[in-house]
Amino acid sequence: MNATPAIPLSLYIHFPYCIRKCPYCDFNSHETGSIPEDAYGDALLRDIAAQSEKTGRRSLTSIFIGGGTPSLISPETIARVLAAVADRFDLTDSCEITLEANPGAADTARFAGFRSAGVNRLSVGVQSFDDHALAALGRVHDGRAALTAIDSAFAAGFDNLNVDLMHGLPEQTPAGAERDVQTAIDLGVPHISWYELTIEPNTVFHSSPPTLPQDHDLADIADAGSTALARGGYGQYEVSAFTQERPSAHNLNYWTFGDYLGIGAGAHGKLTDPEAMTIYRSNKTRMPGDYINRDFQLDTATAVPGDEVLLEFLMNVLRLKDGVPMGLFHARTGRTQAELDGFVDRAIARGLMGAGERLRANAAGYRFLNELLLS
Repeated sequence: MNATPAIPLSLYIHFPYCIRKCPYCDFNSHETGSIPEDAYGDALLRDIAAQSEKTGRRSLTSIFIGGGTPSLISPETIARVLAAVADRFDLTDSCEITLEANPGAADTARFAGFRSAGVNRLSVGVQSFDDHALAALGRVHDGRAALTAIDSAFAAGFDNLNVDLMHGLPEQTPAGAERDVQTAIDLGVPHISWYELTIEPNTVFHSSPPTLPQDHDLADIADAGSTALARGGYGQYEVSAFTQERPSAHNLNYWTFGDYLGIGAGAHGKLTDPEAMTIYRSNKTRMPGDYINRDFQLDTATAVPGDEVLLEFLMNVLRLKDGVPMGLFHARTGRTQAELDGFVDRAIARGLMGAGERLRANAAGYRFLNELLLS
């Protein structure tokens, strides 16, 4: 099955390594040392080859190396994997290649090596600069390590840099949230992901939940951070994404319902059949040991039922502050404009969207996005 060239294609590469599982984390990650790096890298190469045989030699607009903590992996392994990708796919001249990193001396010493391997964007999982908040989150770094990581990223040549910050943390106040955001701004970080801590199933926090701010305090905390970001010249282009000039190309492909390949243990993918305009979802086995021993030619994909396509499309594109052109629904899904028009009419009647040429939530709809999706 070949993905239609009209739909951009990205690649996600998963490294399920971490030093210690955070109590809020529901990602597929395992402590360092439990997964042999060379064997896992070999499996990624086989996975890349199998994917390319299914898609043909396509152009990739972006690559995202996530986890876990990929910065625990050697630059040599990252270089080997990226070379295999370049051998099987065409990388556009502007291809954004992101690697997730966590603060800590073992990670920051590798930053220059990642840059040499071909990574051109770094995403640093700071979460907070406050030592008390970091301890409550079970993070393995402190505020000083976070500052060092950002300085090291700039020193290694990463001008395209994102910092993840959480809000709604245990005992957090609006002033504390604003300090976190302002610290990142003062450091000159060009892109900031600012998102609320949520309690997910199958996590330590789910079974032993911390005391979090009440709803009215959460609103004040979010407003304090958003105000600081706007004051610092950061435009919000997605629910939790703020930038001074350069949005994340990889995440924009997700949010505009582009196609993506997923390789690595537990990775997910989405490809569109160009003839039938049928969307297929795929996912890899989660356990790293099973992944290492897998025959990737046996991987299967499942078609998204037609009655679920509209909701999946909307769940992505309505996260964008400026929305998307109305015609993108047909271009990405092959489905009729009438199907989308019914949703829009209902949303306008509920006061959650305005009329126009773009599919976009108004201020009320953006604030109550879940309610909008139920229109």
